[in-house]
Amino acid sequence: ATSGSLTVSPTATTTYVATATGPGGTTSASTTVTITTAPPPGVPVFSHVFVVVEENHGYSSVIGSSSMPYLNSLASQYGLATQFYANTHPSIGNYFMMTTGQIITNNDSYNATVTVDNIVRHFLTAGTAWKSYAENLPSIGYTGWDVYPYVKHHNPFAYFSDVVNSSNQKNYLVPFSQFATDMKNSQLPQFSFIIPNQLNNAHDGTLNQADAWLKTNIAPLISNSAFSQNGLLIILFDEADTSDSSHGGGHIATLIISPKGKKAYKSTTLYQHQSALRLMLQGLGVASYPGAAGSAPSMTEFF
Repeated sequence: ATSGSLTVSPTATTTYVATATGPGGTTSASTTVTITTAPPPGVPVFSHVFVVVEENHGYSSVIGSSSMPYLNSLASQYGLATQFYANTHPSIGNYFMMTTGQIITNNDSYNATVTVDNIVRHFLTAGTAWKSYAENLPSIGYTGWDVYPYVKHHNPFAYFSDVVNSSNQKNYLVPFSQFATDMKNSQLPQFSFIIPNQLNNAHDGTLNQADAWLKTNIAPLISNSAFSQNGLLIILFDEADTSDSSHGGGHIATLIISPKGKKAYKSTTLYQHQSALRLMLQGLGVASYPGAAGSAPSMTEFF
């Protein structure tokens, strides 16, 4: 008897016919090889994306800190970007980078209307529902200046011409007190930008206060079906302490939290706020990106 083998490398579904000839005659047999191509890895599309922005603390003062046990419990359970850097100092340029892909200004007193391409414009094109939930915002639709402990330069949506010049879009600037109501009534929008006040974001208050605020307000979200079934939560700091200007705004903590994300995952890839902006849009199935988000590294590795 004679035996042998044939190795083939098909690139599509193909039927192969093998013919064997021997003393007893010739016989043929066929087999079909089906090629299944795995889809390329990417960011899943979520029903809801949530962003929470904390203030002015570097990575080393947050990660591993006994002052933030709740945040660190999330960092150990979900995704942590260990090489994420803010773009600039002070705050305002980082908030604009994470919503326009541009720094726009480094003047926290800036109060002009921003007309450049921005995340709201892309939401409007895609038909994506959004809200900015700002703690202590004086009233729905408020686009005015600071009323402490609310500060405008932490609420980039209050600058965009797409919002300021639209009575309808201004209605999506709401006080954070509305968040619990919307969650209870299953009325959370697809995109929520969450802004703690100056006492609860680690700017004027302590890290302990900021952590307690997160546990009080974010733990219920994580256990809510709006998140637990198909949600994405990004918690990040706007900038490090001003003594750290590495990559523009210093080394900061950024957490990627999702039931669809890798668990206990630590990334060592260099990212900045434009990548977070890209992730916000990708996570809602929006395939166009403003400013630097268009060429920013995608954070697909977290999924």
